[in-house]
Amino acid sequence: MSRETHLDDRTGSGATRTGAGSSGETDQGRRGLARLYMAAFAILAIAVVWMTNSYLSERLVESTRNRAQIRLALYTGHVLSELQRTSVVPLLLARDPALASALSSGQFELTSQKLIAAQQEIGAAWILLLESSGRAVAATDRTRIGSNHGNEPYFVSALRASDTVFTVAERQSGGYDFTYARAVVSDGRILGVIVVGVDLTKFERVWAGISDAVAVVNSENRVLLSTEPRWRGLPLDQALAVRPPMTAIERAVQVTADWAKTPPDAYVRGEAVMRNEARIPFRGWRLVSFTTYDSVRERVNAVLALEVMGFAVLMALGFYLSTLRTRRQFIDARRESAELRRLNARLQQVIAEREKVRKDLEVAEQTLAQSSKLAALGEMSAAISHELNQPLAAMKTYLAGARLLLQRQRTEEALASFQRIDDLIERMGAITRQLKSYARKGGEAFEPVDMRECISSALSMMEPTLRNRSVRINRVIARDPVMVMADRVRLEQVIINLLRNAVDATRDVPDPEIEIILTAGETVTLAVRDNGPGIAELDRLFEPFYTTKKPGEGVGLGLAISSGIVRDLGGRLTARNAPDGGAVFEVQLPILKDKTQAAE
Repeated sequence: MSRETHLDDRTGSGATRTGAGSSGETDQGRRGLARLYMAAFAILAIAVVWMTNSYLSERLVESTRNRAQIRLALYTGHVLSELQRTSVVPLLLARDPALASALSSGQFELTSQKLIAAQQEIGAAWILLLESSGRAVAATDRTRIGSNHGNEPYFVSALRASDTVFTVAERQSGGYDFTYARAVVSDGRILGVIVVGVDLTKFERVWAGISDAVAVVNSENRVLLSTEPRWRGLPLDQALAVRPPMTAIERAVQVTADWAKTPPDAYVRGEAVMRNEARIPFRGWRLVSFTTYDSVRERVNAVLALEVMGFAVLMALGFYLSTLRTRRQFIDARRESAELRRLNARLQQVIAEREKVRKDLEVAEQTLAQSSKLAALGEMSAAISHELNQPLAAMKTYLAGARLLLQRQRTEEALASFQRIDDLIERMGAITRQLKSYARKGGEAFEPVDMRECISSALSMMEPTLRNRSVRINRVIARDPVMVMADRVRLEQVIINLLRNAVDATRDVPDPEIEIILTAGETVTLAVRDNGPGIAELDRLFEPFYTTKKPGEGVGLGLAISSGIVRDLGGRLTARNAPDGGAVFEVQLPILKDKTQAAE
């Protein structure tokens, strides 16, 4: 009997071990299958992200290239129109009997005045009348009268040709002079040469505010005009090679940023760009533009971020489901003991804290009201002083200018300065009224406002400061109205604070530059970017009374007040450091699409 019982025990033990082994093998098989599913899911996610990136990049790059080519066609027409319009001027002046008579008689008292009138009517850059020896006898710029141009290319070419000649001469200070010249002939004898300058540099200023980089090259591929001053006079390939040296970190970031997009056509200032060309039907000239991939990458990255987030959520859900049973067992095992210990400790702590709080509550309630009043009074006083400094500084500048204009008997311009002072006084009154009603947080002053007009008004307010500092302003603003529902005075106050911070940030920069970008999509985004040293402590930037300026230069309330205003308008104000240096402040506000409904 005992032997049979022993055998039965061994048999049961063996059966138990066999069941445990089968369960372990089943668990291992499930874990292996789960790993296989996870690996397949990861491969699928990578493939979808890669194909989405390739498809969207190709489509958006093509769209951006088409827009750039349309701009090139417009720019080409402007340049050609300016050249054709100015080319007729020498022919008309060379046939003018008054000029021929002045060259024959040597009487040039009224000749310069005639050239000045012609310049104002036609819009040429400058006009010179030269004798047959090359001496300037009349000019729109009277300081050039008497100068000798006998060795200049336009004078020599005009004497040799029987038609109007076009010349390009390089200036010693950099850049090129573009001129049309024609000989003045009377009775088969050359009396002199009329020279007309073509102002093509004005297009550089226009292009700099619209496109990323634009250059006009001649038939020898040499840059004649460019929004990049250091390119002028260089072959285009050599100009593109001129860029500041990159650090090892910048090179690594560039390689990482370029791996997932179409190989760029060129690099401008170390940034990948696409290249587009258009032919100017004039002496083999070409117009070349370089457009960055920033807008393309932002839109592609937004879609990729949503896809990656979706896959991450699905993968996290898979991990959660696979580990749910293990976590539940672990939590159930420890929850009860830990909960009891925690509740006991908290109970003792709460009893002690309630007794202390009850005693301190009465004293705190008595002092809280008085402290709040003093804090609000101090913040309001500092805010009023901070916001009125800029209009007062502008009024001081305009008063000084008006005094000087009155001394020079220029009353109309002085009256314009007084009108600006009156506008500033009205603005100061609006600021004080706005600060007085700030505590109510009301929306009664809200109205449809065009962001472009707010930017123009803010730049007008900042004009004296910008002029004294010689700050370069680059504006990229939509052509159509960009409407938001806001308090105009408070919105202009935000823009002025951002511009003033940008000016202060570029104080020690050799070439200060501020970029203003206004875009409209699902929301209205206003970006103000400077090329200063950036922001060291972004986390504390919008705290009241926090400032990086020297004592006496700021109290640290501008950004705090601006953040509160933007928040009241239903938007948000953010700040970040740009990858290539400087700080970027962005204001995002809800766009107002239906003006009529908003007005009602």
